[in-house]
Amino acid sequence: MFLNQPYRSAIIGLAFALASTAALAAPVVSQPAPVFSGTAADGSTVNLADLRGKTVVLEWTNHECPFVVKHYESGNIPNLQKDAVAKGIVWLQVISSAPGKQGYIDGETAKKLNADRGATPTNTVFDPDGKIGNLYEATNTPQFFIINPEGVLVYKGGIDSIPSADIEDIAKAENYVSAALAELAAGKPVTQSSTKPYGCTVKYSG
Repeated sequence: MFLNQPYRSAIIGLAFALASTAALAAPVVSQPAPVFSGTAADGSTVNLADLRGKTVVLEWTNHECPFVVKHYESGNIPNLQKDAVAKGIVWLQVISSAPGKQGYIDGETAKKLNADRGATPTNTVFDPDGKIGNLYEATNTPQFFIINPEGVLVYKGGIDSIPSADIEDIAKAENYVSAALAELAAGKPVTQSSTKPYGCTVKYSG
C-alpha cells in the first residue's frame, strides 16, 4: 500500500509530535533519567551525561524555605551529603528559583552559604529559567532524584516520611534518601522508589 505525499507528511509529523511528547514526559523510575546541562557555582558546566558510571543525587533546594532550613540546620542534609560524597556519589544541589524569587542566589553566595552550613555537595547547579526543574517536574524544596551508574532513575520524591518543618520530627521519620542509597549500594532494588515530596513550592518564573 502506497501513501500519497500529504498522508505521508501527516504521518511523519505525527511521529515527530509523539517523539517530542515522549521526550517531555515526566521522569519515570526504572527508565533513563532526563539528561541536562547547567552552569555550576564554580563556573563550570555540569552535564549529566558526563556522569555516567557514577551514582548521582539531584537535590532541589531553596535556602530560604523553612523545610530546607530544617534539614540543614539540623545537619540532616549536610550529613547525607558528606556520607554520599565520601562514597564517590555525585551530589548536585539544583536551584530553580528565578531571578527576583525566593532562593535565587549567585555562585559566590551559594559557596559561602554551603560553607556556613557545613554542606558539602559535589556542586550547585543553577536553573534560573526552570528548564531542568520542568524537565524533572520538580515541585518542592527539598526534593530528590537518584540516578544509578547506568543513568537510570531509581528514586524520586521526598527526603523522609514526616512532612513537617519541625526539626524534632527528623529522628522519628523514615529517611527515604539514605535508605535508597543504601539499597543501591548493596545491589538491591530500591524498595520505596517513588514518594510524595513536601516543602515549599519551587519558585519558578511567572
